[in-house]
Order: sequence, then C-alpha cells, then structure tokens
Amino acid sequence: MENPSDIRYFCYSLIRKYGSPDKIPEEQKANEFRKHYLRDLPPSLKALRAIATCSGIDLDSTDKMPTSIRGFNHVVNGKNNIVVKDGDTVSGLQNTILHEIREIMEGIFPSLCRDYEPLKTKAKHYAANKFATAVLLPEEDFTKKVYETGFDVIDLANQFSKSCSQVLLRIGEVLQGKLFFYASMYEPDPDNIWRVTYWTGSCNTEDPDANAYGLNGFFPRKGRETNSCSLVDLVIKNGQSYLGEHITLTDNAEEEGFCAIAQPLLIQGTLIKVTLMVLLSRNKNLLEKQISRTNPIVIRHLHGHL
Repeated sequence: MENPSDIRYFCYSLIRKYGSPDKIPEEQKANEFRKHYLRDLPPSLKALRAIATCSGIDLDSTDKMPTSIRGFNHVVNGKNNIVVKDGDTVSGLQNTILHEIREIMEGIFPSLCRDYEPLKTKAKHYAANKFATAVLLPEEDFTKKVYETGFDVIDLANQFSKSCSQVLLRIGEVLQGKLFFYASMYEPDPDNIWRVTYWTGSCNTEDPDANAYGLNGFFPRKGRETNSCSLVDLVIKNGQSYLGEHITLTDNAEEEGFCAIAQPLLIQGTLIKVTLMVLLSRNKNLLEKQISRTNPIVIRHLHGHL
C-alpha cells in the first residue's frame, strides 16, 4: 500500500481513521473520497476516469450491456475492472463509475478489517448508490441550492446535470429530520398510465408538532396512479405548473394543511415527467423561488387528496 492513490490504500486510510467500515456512514465515506481524490473539486467525468486509473482500476465500455444494467465490475488478470455502457449520459457514467468503485471497496474491506462482514448484494447496491450520490451532490452545497431554488427538483437537476430522480432522493437524504416534506415524481407506464416512480420525505425531529403522521394513504407511494383532479393530473392534462395553496384532509378551511406545487418536465414540447413537492402551509415561503420561476396556476383549496 505504498501508492496513496491506490483504492486499497484509501480503504486502509478510512479504517485507520474511523474503525470498522460498518461504523462509517456512506456520507462520511463520500466526504473522505472527495478530500482524498478530488480535493473538493467538482467530480467531472474526466476527473472520475482519472481517479479510477490512478487508483488501480481499469475502465472499459461495451455496447452489449443488458438494458437494466448501466455497468459492472470484475477482476481481470488480478486487476479490478469497471465496465460501463457505451453511449450512456455523462451523469449516468459518473454514477456508474462511483457506484462500482464503492462495490470494489466493499470487496477490499474484509481483508483490512477482520471483524467486518461484507454487505449482502441488495445492501451493497443500496450503499453504492448512496455513496455515488453523496460524492456527486455534496451535502452542504446541495442543501444550500435546495433552499435557493425553492425546492425545485427540475431546476436542481439542470444545475447539477443530474437526473430528477437522483436529485429528488438526495433532497430526502440531506433534509432528513430537519423539515417535514413529501416529494414524488410521476412518469407514464407502457400503458400510458401515470404513476409514482420515485418518492421521498422527511419529518422534523426538532419540532414534533411540525409533522403529519399516519397519512400514508394521503401521500402516494411508488406505483400509485394519479388521482383524478389532483395537482399532478391537472399538470398532465394541461402541461402547466399548478400550485395548491391550501390542501386539507377535510373540507375544513381552518385546518392548517399543506401547500404543494406540481410542475412538468417538457422535452421538445413532450411531457416526460411531473414532480410534486409538498410542505406544511406554514412553510410555503420556502417554495417562493420555485413559484416565481414556474408561475403556476393557483388552486386556492383542495381537500382529501393532493
């Protein structure tokens, strides 16, 4: 482990500094990775390719990757090798390289920490996703942008050149426990039925009163179809952003309730996705930048659904 750039040396440094890898959150692993390899510079694709090379990992590509897979890693002649998909997006390639680097790290940890039990396949995949996202979207900078854009998933995706789904899930990670919110993304299935494909949310651990519990039916989960006359349904039908100023569980106008904004992602005039962001009414001011940018049609009061 004489080469400080080697991925094995990096793993050794992590363990020496923090102890067993299972005690190190993915956020912390990502922070150390940026400091070690990027010196906190932006993680461009060129930089990530260079990091893979200097850390002892070969990079190849193929046009014969299965549709559901963006990349994989294996050992060739005793050397770690990452294979990516030909023609993938820059964002996709960045994610794949970091995801596979994290999986390679998982294979190294047991040899450096005897008591460490490597993660099972599903857990390893989940950890690699979190690691890649945390490297690409650093917590402090990303959180600042969330507030600056008014919780605008589409604007954030454009600014960071990342997918809306990755941005949406990252908001859930960086705001966990800090603020009550719910966010989701809708896309059409093969039968052109619009459903939730991604969702996230957070409670407020510092102010238990600033939460809404037991509302799983109210906040749609993955696979749920759009409700007729909901904000998302209106966006799908009209292709414009909609703001629900006061959304309540009942028809009681005195109930505090929620505020929500749904906006379309249009590509060359075609509706591709719809994002939905929901906050408590008391926090409507946090959406102002998004409201100002998208100029939504306002629905004064909704009850029983979003």
